[in-house]
Amino acid sequence: GMSTSPADTARYNRFVADLFGMMAYGELSAFERFSADARYSPTLHDRAVLGRIAVVEFRHYELVSARLEAMGIDAEDAMLPFQAAVDYFHSRTRPADWYESLMKAYVIDTVSADFYRAISRYVDAGTRDVIEQIQASDETTEVLRERLRSALADDPRLASRLALWGRRLLGEALTQAQRVSYEHAFLGSLIGGEDSAAAKELVSGLIAGLAEKHSKRMTQLGLTG
Repeated sequence: GMSTSPADTARYNRFVADLFGMMAYGELSAFERFSADARYSPTLHDRAVLGRIAVVEFRHYELVSARLEAMGIDAEDAMLPFQAAVDYFHSRTRPADWYESLMKAYVIDTVSADFYRAISRYVDAGTRDVIEQIQASDETTEVLRERLRSALADDPRLASRLALWGRRLLGEALTQAQRVSYEHAFLGSLIGGEDSAAAKELVSGLIAGLAEKHSKRMTQLGLTG
């Protein structure tokens, strides 16, 4: 099994606190953005769709912050180091309209799910369980995908705009994933601490995997890019 010196244990616990802090702030921010974007919806039905997704995000936030508190960690303290990065991502990706909001929700939902799924291979069972509970919102992904599909079917001109927007979102998301991974020695602490070459390789593999999965989903939507 793994060597668990006190230093290793402390490093691992810090990693988990960081992971949950990032998740919690990501969920809280998504809740706020989707709630705010819902008002641009073309129909009341669509407004309710985004509203329901916002509620799911908020529930996830509560779940993760409860987990942090159970670990004896103040949720706000855990979230603060990630606030600037997440806020920056959102400020760089302000949707121009309802369709861009929908696409943004879809890209955040799927890319972050892929990111956490990749990381869950390296964590203990209890931590993996929290990640899985949060990944369990597949119905959210399905609802967004169907809504985007029907919007694209109704308006073919929308496709080129949303393809561009999807690329832009992915670029910003990957930049953030990379920044978080390096700045917080995030993944380095997972794979034995000080080996920065191995950490870099892990990060670039992770980023490439995220891009590839995203590209497949865009193709499935009928968007190239």
